[in-house]
Amino acid sequence: MTEFFQGALGYGFGWFVATAILILMIVLPLLLAVAMIIYADRKIWAAIALRRGPNVVGPFGLLQSFADGLKVFLQETIIPSSANRGLFLIAPIITFTVALIAWAVIPFGETMVLANINVGLLYILAASSLGVYGVVIAGWASNSKYPFYSALRAAAQMVSYEVSIGFVLLAVVMWSGSFNLQTIITTQQGHILGFINGFGFNPLIFPMAVVFLISAMAETARTPFDLTEAESELVAGYQTEYSSMSFALFWLGEYANVVLMCALNAILFWGGWLPPIDWAPLYAVPGIVWLSLKILIFFFIFSWVKATVPRYRYDQLMRLGWKIFLPFSLIWVFVISGYLMLTRYEGMF
Repeated sequence: MTEFFQGALGYGFGWFVATAILILMIVLPLLLAVAMIIYADRKIWAAIALRRGPNVVGPFGLLQSFADGLKVFLQETIIPSSANRGLFLIAPIITFTVALIAWAVIPFGETMVLANINVGLLYILAASSLGVYGVVIAGWASNSKYPFYSALRAAAQMVSYEVSIGFVLLAVVMWSGSFNLQTIITTQQGHILGFINGFGFNPLIFPMAVVFLISAMAETARTPFDLTEAESELVAGYQTEYSSMSFALFWLGEYANVVLMCALNAILFWGGWLPPIDWAPLYAVPGIVWLSLKILIFFFIFSWVKATVPRYRYDQLMRLGWKIFLPFSLIWVFVISGYLMLTRYEGMF
């Protein structure tokens, strides 16, 4: 498509138009998916609690998320008189934008990726790390003690679990030999017994997949790690003072991050757009369908945990990140690297 527009509009402007169209082809379906994911989240919670959930607005309540979006859009934007006006308004924009830019390197199929860069994994790690800035700025700019407490919690929580995530990613990179997400996916083809696709079935990598799944919940502040929004002591956390579309941007950014983490779980450990079994007829199904199914499975796990597991205390949150996940992931990196040195690279020494 890029070559077509460059031929019609010139090299520079054609590239710009093609890239803008490709970005919209990712962002617009993603926003629609986020709206449906919020609906699915509420229906799963309701089913587990033996309730109906959204069932009035539209058939089966499918339009409930759009009704909620219209409601917040029509609300008045209230800015506290003592808040830092500029930073207060820019914080939700940062959170929402950072949640979207990471999707630039997510491969939806064999050739369906906006930017197939060699350091795609590092790019995602850097982009997800930037999300803490929107939260911290929101908490500080509100000039209110409870949002500020929440911002401090969020900064500590995100940093704590990003360390463990970094070691987990290191294990995946060592096994695949690349930071490129497409290469990581193709390396998983026939990984187990020559016909099962996915690192997650490997006994050496499966523990890291579990650590990544739990750390992803903490990174996105999902229950039981939602200490940044603990209503019992922080009212609503760093977004307490926000209303209207500013609040909606935080909401959309949070769910876009959740879907991103579900996609990373699928890509890094369970074959991404590959079918579960390396069998030719299964490849007739488009890769984006397999990836979407895996994302939905992981999102169901996220919602299931949120509906059933009580919130951690903050000391338990920090203990899990620093005293359990960090040493375990570090030791396991040594185990995996030692195994690879003894098997894959033994002929080099």
